[in-house]
Amino acid sequence: MLEVAVIEDAATAEVTLDPVRVRLLAELVEPGSATTLAAKVGLPRQKVNYHLRTLEQHGLVELAEERRKGNMTERVMRATAASYVISPTALAAVQPDPARSPDRLSARWLLAVAARLVRDVGSLITGATKAGKRVATFAIDGEVRFATARDRAAFAEELAVAVTGLVAKYHDETAGGGRAHRVVVAVHPSIPKES
Repeated sequence: MLEVAVIEDAATAEVTLDPVRVRLLAELVEPGSATTLAAKVGLPRQKVNYHLRTLEQHGLVELAEERRKGNMTERVMRATAASYVISPTALAAVQPDPARSPDRLSARWLLAVAARLVRDVGSLITGATKAGKRVATFAIDGEVRFATARDRAAFAEELAVAVTGLVAKYHDETAGGGRAHRVVVAVHPSIPKES
């Protein structure tokens, strides 16, 4: 089972948006049959079977084992991943594009950059998984509390100068065997954690 699977197909993304299927995917982190799942989600076994077939057709669940029960064969299914991310590629015609309004201070631009990040890293994960390799990435995630808007602006300016300096120091346009990497740094208000 993959830790994270990236959904790049619109039809597969649509399948995952059904609340019953989302619940089934969550339950199928541990293998289960239509009968055991029906009891957990409170639906008839036939309805669960219908949803499982749809999930299986889109590669979101797979057969874990088959068990003989009397004159029947029970199919035990499991999710193909512990979690799923829908790539903006699934909505190619309407995916956000940072080039449309490149305003570094706009929340919409930040969202478009984040969508590009999900699309690009999702594509890298998909390719690396097929090749049996890992993707070389690095991320920093932290939180800072600013006393004033002026402090926040000063922090953003210093951060921009520091990152620009590092990029200038290490970027080598002439490196024939080098590989370009995208650098994304974002600052946005934190969402309060629910207790």
